[in-house]
Amino acid sequence: MAKGWWFRFSLLAVLVIAAVMATTPTFFNLKEDSAFPVKTKINLGLDLQGGLYMVLGIDFNKVYRDEIIGYARKAQATLKDIGIDSSVGTLDASNVEDPKHSIILTKESDRDAAKAKLRDFYGYPLRLTKDEGTTLQYGLGRDYIREIEDTALSKSIEVIRNRIDEFGVTEPEIVSQGAERIVVQLPGVKDITRAKDLIGRTAKLEFKFVNDEIPPMALNEWLEKVKKAGIEYKKGERFSDYVNAINAHLVNDLPKGFEIAFGRTINKSTNEVTSMEPYLVESGTSLTGDSLQEAIVRIDPQQNRPYVGLEFKPNGAKIFEEITGANIGKRLAIVLDGNVYSAPVIQGRIAGGSAQITLGTGDYNASMMEARDLALVLRAGALPVELIFEEQRVVGPSLGADAIDKAQVAAMIGSFLVLAFMCFYYKLSGVIATATILLNVLFTLSILIAVGATLSLPGIAGIALTVGMAVDGNILIYERIREELRAGMTPYEAVRTGFAKAFWAIADANITTALAGLCLLNFGTGPVRGFAVTLLIGITTTVYTSYFVSKVLFELYVGRGTKKSLSI
Repeated sequence: MAKGWWFRFSLLAVLVIAAVMATTPTFFNLKEDSAFPVKTKINLGLDLQGGLYMVLGIDFNKVYRDEIIGYARKAQATLKDIGIDSSVGTLDASNVEDPKHSIILTKESDRDAAKAKLRDFYGYPLRLTKDEGTTLQYGLGRDYIREIEDTALSKSIEVIRNRIDEFGVTEPEIVSQGAERIVVQLPGVKDITRAKDLIGRTAKLEFKFVNDEIPPMALNEWLEKVKKAGIEYKKGERFSDYVNAINAHLVNDLPKGFEIAFGRTINKSTNEVTSMEPYLVESGTSLTGDSLQEAIVRIDPQQNRPYVGLEFKPNGAKIFEEITGANIGKRLAIVLDGNVYSAPVIQGRIAGGSAQITLGTGDYNASMMEARDLALVLRAGALPVELIFEEQRVVGPSLGADAIDKAQVAAMIGSFLVLAFMCFYYKLSGVIATATILLNVLFTLSILIAVGATLSLPGIAGIALTVGMAVDGNILIYERIREELRAGMTPYEAVRTGFAKAFWAIADANITTALAGLCLLNFGTGPVRGFAVTLLIGITTTVYTSYFVSKVLFELYVGRGTKKSLSI
């Protein structure tokens, strides 16, 4: 055999060994404490292993009401700062989707000045709906209402993601359904009460000082020590357990009163942690999210740069003024659910209950996105949206087990019939086709395990479709080889020419199917995406096995042109 053949055969052997290693824990249901080097099993979806399915709604009418009440109080305080006496009037909630609140001025002569001041400060979130005598009535601005609807949904999903990560669920599904609902699927979860409590709990926001006296080299040495002790974060486990294990292991190394925290970057599509930046922060804090009133993105008019404006409640404003005045030049970490989102430097004593987080220089759009994300998580901690559990149901494991059993029986019967036909019709060449199809399924499952994808019932359908496409690819090649044999070519030349002529037909069929799969992946949700992922992986393995693996086996079968006949 030529050197090129040995290279392709060696690559195939390595891939087969790797695929067998990857799928062994799944096929033989190995335990986590087994001696086998590979521990990861294929992730089963809600429909296969059971779990919890919930539909959460957002009461936007309550959000509108709370927002207008809050702004009425802010407006009264703003007027007081410029010497205009007023009082907070009554709430008009006759239209629950557009509540209005009045502000009563002490002097009618202050009306124009009050309107001008409120227009300058709150022209975006508020709109004037009534102007009679000493009464000014305001409702929420139309654009601001749309922003509330958009950010409330995103904010709720962000909070739920943080909480589900703490719950330790592998491959949760958290998606929006329309503009007012969130669908949460938790495979393997049976404890409804705990899951509901976890999702509905207020996100924990903390402000902690960063210890910058410890050099980064020492911090990296501590983390290396932890790593050598076998403490590493693994997908699916609670991140807080990992952090607690680190701090427990380093209890005698870390400065007293400090602990290690991380700034994490999470892929929202896969829920995987893509990077972690360590910080040495205070163990305790005197300022939490309970003290924060508002966080909103603003634009610096002088530098034309976005920043995040913070407003504290009265008690929080006092605490914030004291700690910032005593810690000028230090970094104050903003920690939400144990994740460090930002660590700005305190430039000076901050009084009045307002502060801002600047985001530095760089691309404007990137800074704006960062500011919006930061404001979102801050609001998620300070002003969580009330979630309504509209629907919940437990998908029993018996349903999943029954689905798996029936799918296995159907797959075995269907595969046996297809492969038996291939062996009967194409003789020995059909046996080669059978081997490539089995390798195709093996490679598909191993890639699903490697990328951490979830296998659901639609995914099983995608695997069945992959088998059919693989058979189609083999038939295209074999019929081409038969044509060349009928034209008088030798088996060696017929195989070489048949594969060459069939390649673009196979590629064309799979590329068009892949385009459809990409559309399903991009625009679909839930089970549709699961089907698309399996389909796209199957297309990749089909092209490789139907053409390249088959060619390696056929070249071994026909040798270097010495064979006089071909069983096909």
